[in-house]
Amino acid sequence: MKTILVTGAYGQLGIVCTEYLKKYFKIYSTGRSAKDERYQLDISNKQSARNALARFQPDIILNLAAMTDVDSCENEPKIAEKYNADGLKNLCDGFDGHIIQISTDYVFDGKNGPYAENDSTNPISVYGRTKLLAEEFLMNTKLNYTIIRTNVLYGDDKNTKASFLKWVINSLENLRSIRVVKDQWNNPTSTHSLASFILNIASSNTYGLYHYADQGLMSRFEFAQLIAKIFELDQSLIQPILSSELNQLAPRPMLSGLKTQKIEEQLGIKPPSVETCLEEFRKMLNP
Repeated sequence: MKTILVTGAYGQLGIVCTEYLKKYFKIYSTGRSAKDERYQLDISNKQSARNALARFQPDIILNLAAMTDVDSCENEPKIAEKYNADGLKNLCDGFDGHIIQISTDYVFDGKNGPYAENDSTNPISVYGRTKLLAEEFLMNTKLNYTIIRTNVLYGDDKNTKASFLKWVINSLENLRSIRVVKDQWNNPTSTHSLASFILNIASSNTYGLYHYADQGLMSRFEFAQLIAKIFELDQSLIQPILSSELNQLAPRPMLSGLKTQKIEEQLGIKPPSVETCLEEFRKMLNP
Protein backbone atom coordinates (compact mmCIF):
# COMPACT_ATOMS: atom_id res chain seq x y z
CA MET A 1 0.00 0.00 0.00
CA LYS A 2 1.39 3.40 -0.99
CA THR A 3 1.79 6.13 1.59
CA ILE A 4 0.60 9.73 1.28
CA LEU A 5 1.85 12.62 3.36
CA VAL A 6 -0.97 15.19 3.59
CA THR A 7 0.14 18.67 4.61
CA GLY A 8 -2.44 21.12 5.92
CA ALA A 9 -4.52 18.09 6.80
CA TYR A 10 -6.68 19.90 9.36
CA GLY A 11 -8.22 22.44 7.02
CA GLN A 12 -11.63 21.98 5.40
CA LEU A 13 -10.18 20.25 2.32
CA GLY A 14 -7.59 18.25 4.25
CA ILE A 15 -10.16 16.67 6.55
CA VAL A 16 -12.30 15.52 3.62
CA CYS A 17 -9.31 14.32 1.57
CA THR A 18 -8.10 12.20 4.46
CA GLU A 19 -11.47 10.46 4.63
CA TYR A 20 -11.42 9.69 0.90
CA LEU A 21 -7.79 8.63 0.65
CA LYS A 22 -7.45 6.47 3.79
CA LYS A 23 -9.49 3.68 2.21
CA TYR A 24 -6.81 3.15 -0.44
CA PHE A 25 -3.57 4.58 0.99
CA LYS A 26 -1.68 4.75 4.26
CA ILE A 27 -2.17 8.37 5.29
CA TYR A 28 0.05 10.60 7.41
CA SER A 29 -2.01 13.67 8.30
CA THR A 30 0.30 16.53 9.21
CA GLY A 31 -0.02 20.21 9.99
CA ARG A 32 1.06 22.96 12.34
CA SER A 33 -2.03 22.33 14.49
CA ALA A 34 -1.49 18.59 14.90
CA LYS A 35 -2.00 17.62 18.56
CA ASP A 36 0.51 14.78 18.27
CA GLU A 37 4.01 16.28 18.00
CA ARG A 38 5.06 13.48 15.64
CA TYR A 39 2.64 14.85 13.03
CA GLN A 40 3.39 18.53 13.44
CA LEU A 41 4.74 19.98 10.21
CA ASP A 42 5.52 23.57 9.30
CA ILE A 43 6.37 23.48 5.60
CA SER A 44 7.94 26.95 5.80
CA ASN A 45 10.66 25.44 8.03
CA LYS A 46 13.26 23.44 6.09
CA GLN A 47 14.19 21.24 9.02
CA SER A 48 10.55 20.49 9.83
CA ALA A 49 9.96 19.41 6.23
CA ARG A 50 13.16 17.36 6.17
CA ASN A 51 12.21 15.59 9.40
CA ALA A 52 8.73 14.72 8.08
CA LEU A 53 10.11 13.26 4.85
CA ALA A 54 12.65 11.17 6.77
CA ARG A 55 10.05 9.96 9.28
CA PHE A 56 7.22 9.08 6.91
CA GLN A 57 9.06 8.36 3.63
CA PRO A 58 5.93 9.02 1.54
CA ASP A 59 5.34 7.85 -2.01
CA ILE A 60 3.02 10.80 -2.60
CA ILE A 61 2.82 14.26 -1.04
CA LEU A 62 -0.53 16.04 -1.15
CA ASN A 63 0.33 19.66 -0.36
CA LEU A 64 -2.70 21.47 1.05
CA ALA A 65 -0.73 23.71 3.42
CA ALA A 66 -0.87 27.35 2.37
CA MET A 67 -1.51 30.89 3.51
CA THR A 68 -4.94 31.36 1.93
CA ASP A 69 -6.23 34.56 3.54
CA VAL A 70 -5.94 36.80 0.49
CA ASP A 71 -5.87 40.07 2.42
CA SER A 72 -3.33 38.78 4.95
CA CYS A 73 -1.10 37.74 2.05
CA GLU A 74 -1.36 41.24 0.61
CA ASN A 75 -0.40 42.71 3.96
CA GLU A 76 2.47 40.28 4.60
CA PRO A 77 3.95 39.32 1.20
CA LYS A 78 7.18 37.85 2.57
CA ILE A 79 5.31 35.50 4.90
CA ALA A 80 2.93 34.56 2.06
CA GLU A 81 5.86 33.65 -0.18
CA LYS A 82 7.46 31.71 2.67
CA TYR A 83 4.41 29.45 2.98
CA ASN A 84 2.98 29.36 -0.54
CA ALA A 85 6.19 29.10 -2.56
CA ASP A 86 9.19 28.34 -0.34
CA GLY A 87 7.19 25.75 1.62
CA LEU A 88 6.70 23.71 -1.53
CA LYS A 89 10.43 23.92 -2.29
CA ASN A 90 11.16 22.57 1.19
CA LEU A 91 8.86 19.60 0.61
CA CYS A 92 10.49 18.81 -2.72
CA ASP A 93 14.05 18.93 -1.35
CA GLY A 94 15.20 15.31 -1.38
CA PHE A 95 11.78 13.95 -2.42
CA ASP A 96 11.52 11.81 -5.55
CA GLY A 97 7.90 10.64 -5.54
CA HIS A 98 4.65 12.16 -6.83
CA ILE A 99 3.67 15.58 -5.49
CA ILE A 100 0.13 16.90 -5.83
CA GLN A 101 -0.06 20.68 -5.46
CA ILE A 102 -3.34 22.54 -5.00
CA SER A 103 -3.39 25.88 -6.77
CA THR A 104 -5.98 28.53 -7.57
CA ASP A 105 -7.77 30.58 -10.22
CA TYR A 106 -6.13 33.62 -8.58
CA VAL A 107 -3.14 33.02 -10.89
CA PHE A 108 -5.35 34.76 -13.50
CA ASP A 109 -6.37 38.42 -13.57
CA GLY A 110 -10.11 37.76 -13.84
CA LYS A 111 -10.69 39.91 -16.90
CA ASN A 112 -11.79 37.18 -19.30
CA GLY A 113 -12.75 34.01 -17.43
CA PRO A 114 -13.49 31.21 -17.18
CA TYR A 115 -9.98 29.99 -17.94
CA ALA A 116 -8.41 26.91 -19.52
CA GLU A 117 -5.06 25.42 -18.51
CA ASN A 118 -3.22 27.00 -21.46
CA ASP A 119 -4.52 30.54 -20.88
CA SER A 120 -1.93 33.14 -19.88
CA THR A 121 -1.51 33.71 -16.16
CA ASN A 122 -1.44 37.23 -14.74
CA PRO A 123 -2.01 37.32 -10.97
CA ILE A 124 -3.14 40.65 -9.50
CA SER A 125 -2.64 39.82 -5.81
CA VAL A 126 0.20 38.61 -3.62
CA TYR A 127 -1.72 35.38 -2.98
CA GLY A 128 -2.02 34.71 -6.70
CA ARG A 129 1.62 35.58 -7.36
CA THR A 130 2.93 33.29 -4.61
CA LYS A 131 0.78 30.38 -5.78
CA LEU A 132 2.04 30.93 -9.34
CA LEU A 133 5.64 30.90 -8.06
CA ALA A 134 4.94 27.44 -6.63
CA GLU A 135 3.51 26.25 -9.94
CA GLU A 136 6.51 27.55 -11.88
CA PHE A 137 8.92 25.90 -9.47
CA LEU A 138 7.24 22.51 -9.91
CA MET A 139 7.12 22.81 -13.68
CA ASN A 140 10.88 23.31 -13.72
CA THR A 141 11.71 20.28 -11.57
CA LYS A 142 12.17 16.70 -12.68
CA LEU A 143 9.60 15.49 -10.16
CA ASN A 144 6.39 13.75 -11.10
CA TYR A 145 3.89 16.47 -10.25
CA THR A 146 0.21 17.24 -10.59
CA ILE A 147 -0.97 20.81 -10.20
CA ILE A 148 -4.70 21.16 -9.59
CA ARG A 149 -6.17 24.63 -9.88
CA THR A 150 -9.54 25.08 -8.23
CA ASN A 151 -11.73 27.93 -6.96
CA VAL A 152 -14.21 28.95 -4.23
CA LEU A 153 -13.92 25.79 -2.16
CA TYR A 154 -16.71 25.18 0.31
CA GLY A 155 -17.57 22.34 2.66
CA ASP A 156 -19.58 21.21 5.65
CA ASP A 157 -16.89 20.27 8.15
CA LYS A 158 -17.89 21.30 11.66
CA ASN A 159 -14.32 22.00 12.77
CA THR A 160 -13.44 24.63 10.18
CA LYS A 161 -14.45 28.28 10.24
CA ALA A 162 -13.68 29.16 6.62
CA SER A 163 -16.89 27.90 5.07
CA PHE A 164 -19.07 30.14 2.93
CA LEU A 165 -21.75 27.42 2.99
CA LYS A 166 -21.92 27.34 6.80
CA TRP A 167 -21.89 31.13 7.02
CA VAL A 168 -24.84 31.49 4.65
CA ILE A 169 -26.87 28.69 6.25
CA ASN A 170 -26.22 29.80 9.84
CA SER A 171 -26.98 33.43 9.05
CA LEU A 172 -30.25 32.71 7.28
CA GLU A 173 -31.38 30.13 9.83
CA ASN A 174 -30.95 32.80 12.48
CA LEU A 175 -32.79 35.36 10.31
CA ARG A 176 -29.68 37.52 9.91
CA SER A 177 -29.35 39.44 6.67
CA ILE A 178 -26.07 39.05 4.78
CA ARG A 179 -24.32 41.11 2.12
CA VAL A 180 -22.76 39.16 -0.75
CA VAL A 181 -20.87 40.50 -3.76
CA LYS A 182 -22.63 40.27 -7.10
CA ASP A 183 -19.65 41.13 -9.33
CA GLN A 184 -17.21 38.28 -8.56
CA TRP A 185 -17.78 35.26 -10.80
CA ASN A 186 -16.45 31.73 -10.23
CA ASN A 187 -17.64 28.13 -10.21
CA PRO A 188 -17.95 27.12 -6.53
CA THR A 189 -16.43 23.72 -5.83
CA SER A 190 -17.37 21.20 -3.15
CA THR A 191 -14.57 19.80 -0.99
CA HIS A 192 -16.07 16.33 -1.50
CA SER A 193 -16.10 16.75 -5.25
CA LEU A 194 -12.47 17.89 -5.30
CA ALA A 195 -11.39 15.16 -2.86
CA SER A 196 -12.86 12.56 -5.20
CA PHE A 197 -10.83 14.01 -8.07
CA ILE A 198 -7.66 14.05 -5.96
CA LEU A 199 -8.22 10.36 -5.14
CA ASN A 200 -8.47 9.65 -8.86
CA ILE A 201 -5.22 11.54 -9.52
CA ALA A 202 -3.34 9.78 -6.73
CA SER A 203 -4.61 6.34 -7.74
CA SER A 204 -3.88 6.70 -11.45
CA ASN A 205 -0.47 8.40 -11.31
CA THR A 206 -1.76 11.22 -13.47
CA TYR A 207 0.71 14.05 -13.94
CA GLY A 208 0.50 17.58 -15.32
CA LEU A 209 -1.59 20.72 -14.89
CA TYR A 210 -5.37 20.39 -14.53
CA HIS A 211 -8.33 22.59 -13.71
CA TYR A 212 -11.02 21.17 -11.46
CA ALA A 213 -14.24 23.00 -10.64
CA ASP A 214 -17.87 22.03 -10.33
CA GLN A 215 -20.18 22.96 -13.19
CA GLY A 216 -21.94 26.32 -12.96
CA LEU A 217 -20.38 29.74 -13.40
CA MET A 218 -22.11 32.16 -11.04
CA SER A 219 -21.58 35.22 -8.87
CA ARG A 220 -21.10 34.86 -5.14
CA PHE A 221 -24.54 36.44 -4.72
CA GLU A 222 -26.12 33.83 -7.01
CA PHE A 223 -24.31 31.10 -5.12
CA ALA A 224 -25.73 32.35 -1.83
CA GLN A 225 -29.19 32.45 -3.42
CA LEU A 226 -28.79 28.86 -4.61
CA ILE A 227 -27.76 27.74 -1.12
CA ALA A 228 -30.87 29.41 0.30
CA LYS A 229 -33.05 27.73 -2.33
CA ILE A 230 -31.63 24.24 -1.75
CA PHE A 231 -31.85 24.56 2.05
CA GLU A 232 -35.28 26.23 1.88
CA LEU A 233 -34.18 29.44 3.57
CA ASP A 234 -35.26 33.03 3.06
CA GLN A 235 -33.50 34.43 -0.02
CA SER A 236 -34.72 37.95 0.72
CA LEU A 237 -32.20 38.14 3.56
CA ILE A 238 -29.36 38.10 1.00
CA GLN A 239 -28.42 41.59 -0.17
CA PRO A 240 -26.30 42.07 -3.32
CA ILE A 241 -23.38 44.49 -3.08
CA LEU A 242 -20.37 45.49 -5.20
CA SER A 243 -16.85 44.38 -4.30
CA SER A 244 -15.84 48.03 -4.03
CA GLU A 245 -18.17 48.38 -1.03
CA LEU A 246 -16.10 45.89 1.00
CA ASN A 247 -12.84 47.88 0.85
CA GLN A 248 -10.84 44.65 0.64
CA LEU A 249 -7.06 45.07 0.81
CA ALA A 250 -6.21 42.67 -2.03
CA PRO A 251 -7.72 42.94 -5.51
CA ARG A 252 -9.83 39.97 -6.59
CA PRO A 253 -10.24 38.45 -10.06
CA MET A 254 -13.75 39.56 -11.00
CA LEU A 255 -14.68 37.41 -14.02
CA SER A 256 -12.82 34.24 -13.14
CA GLY A 257 -13.72 30.55 -12.95
CA LEU A 258 -12.16 27.48 -14.54
CA LYS A 259 -12.88 25.41 -17.63
CA THR A 260 -12.70 21.63 -17.22
CA GLN A 261 -12.61 20.38 -20.81
CA LYS A 262 -9.11 18.95 -20.33
CA ILE A 263 -10.08 16.53 -17.57
CA GLU A 264 -13.29 15.65 -19.39
CA GLU A 265 -11.49 14.83 -22.64
CA GLN A 266 -8.22 13.37 -21.32
CA LEU A 267 -9.39 11.67 -18.12
CA GLY A 268 -13.09 11.07 -18.81
CA ILE A 269 -14.06 12.98 -15.66
CA LYS A 270 -17.00 15.38 -15.70
CA PRO A 271 -17.45 17.34 -12.47
CA PRO A 272 -20.96 17.50 -10.99
CA SER A 273 -23.04 20.65 -11.01
CA VAL A 274 -22.96 23.09 -8.11
CA GLU A 275 -26.64 22.39 -7.52
CA THR A 276 -26.04 18.61 -7.34
CA CYS A 277 -23.29 19.09 -4.75
CA LEU A 278 -25.46 21.38 -2.65
CA GLU A 279 -28.25 18.79 -2.72
CA GLU A 280 -25.76 16.22 -1.41
CA PHE A 281 -24.71 18.56 1.39
CA ARG A 282 -28.36 19.10 2.29
CA LYS A 283 -28.84 15.34 2.63
CA MET A 284 -25.73 15.06 4.80
CA LEU A 285 -26.65 17.97 7.04
CA ASN A 286 -30.38 17.18 7.20
CA PRO A 287 -30.65 13.38 6.90
